[in-house]
Amino acid sequence: MMKRLFIASLIFVSTFTTGVYAEIKMGIILGFTGPIESLTPAMAASAELAFKEASDSGSLLNGETITVIRADSTCVDSAAATAAAEGVIAQGVVAIMGADCSGVTGAIASNVAVPKGVVMISPSATSPGLTDLDDKGYFFRTAPSDARGGQILADITKDRKVKSVAITYTNNDYGKGLADVYKAAVEAHGIKVTTVISHEDGKADYSSEVATLASSGGDALVVIGYLDQGGKGIIQASLDLGAFDRFILSDGMIGQALVDTFGKDLRKSFGSMPGSTGKGAGIFENNVAKPAGIDGTAPYTKESYDAAALIVLAIQAGGSADRASIAKNVMDVANGPGTKIYPGELKKGLDLLAKGKKIDYVGATEVTFTEVGEAEGSFLEQEVKGGKFKAKKQR
Repeated sequence: MMKRLFIASLIFVSTFTTGVYAEIKMGIILGFTGPIESLTPAMAASAELAFKEASDSGSLLNGETITVIRADSTCVDSAAATAAAEGVIAQGVVAIMGADCSGVTGAIASNVAVPKGVVMISPSATSPGLTDLDDKGYFFRTAPSDARGGQILADITKDRKVKSVAITYTNNDYGKGLADVYKAAVEAHGIKVTTVISHEDGKADYSSEVATLASSGGDALVVIGYLDQGGKGIIQASLDLGAFDRFILSDGMIGQALVDTFGKDLRKSFGSMPGSTGKGAGIFENNVAKPAGIDGTAPYTKESYDAAALIVLAIQAGGSADRASIAKNVMDVANGPGTKIYPGELKKGLDLLAKGKKIDYVGATEVTFTEVGEAEGSFLEQEVKGGKFKAKKQR
């Protein structure tokens, strides 16, 4: 319990001002601790770029500025995440950029944000189960569902001529949902699935799980999990035991920390994550993220910037930072029709909206929402080259 109280209290404030004290409070709830903590700093910083851009523009509601309140979702502890969300909402945030992992995102939305009428835009919660969330129009995500992501990863597996796979998944909403989709899709491609087992995060040793996986065989091991905890441990045990040397990686496994740990041992491995190679992606990477010292190719940085951008544009579209007004305007600014707005062009978008003009926020990820407010999305096939994950092509 003390751990939960500590995590819930891990909240700090950063203020972006343009000469006056910030008046609009925004929440950022991400896993600053936990199984994806190596990904979180760049995600949070990317969202804050959009909030700062809006603040510095002088155009947001005639010059209002934004205060960001960060809180820790832990990625895995729903009670701690819910407490953290209650904390930032009590401080008066008008919207939340987050959360990140699917289980805690669903918990925050269902238990706190939706009942209190606070918009959430998640940059990375991908569970298919969130599509049917009873969100009353307050939950959106700039990441596409794993219903599509699992199919894409299966297509890549087929194209790389893998004939059989063993599958392990982290035992939560994200892992189970993606594993189910992937298994059905690879079997439809005629690929043999030798076994499917779950693993728990936070263990010191995964040799028993790997022994079970290895006993069933397979050309490759599919690791659906998190790069800073269980998934990493599965790969370590596989290499130590000589069980597998080729890994098929879900989006939660893709990040520089994994390459830094395993290096050349990942040379045969591949995976996929949401992403785009479109115009907006290049603008974000080179003109927005890079000058700020952020790796704009890192997982979910683009989705985080876009989530934050949609919130500020929705505020302007409704002429108010009222929570209900934000909810009503997110879809309009995301799907147009209107003037296309790219990363670094938030002032342009804000000025047009102030004049009553329509915009279509394209952003870094070619934002288009389905009718339930989740990204249609595209994916990037990933492989390790030159000590980094590199995108081979868009899917």
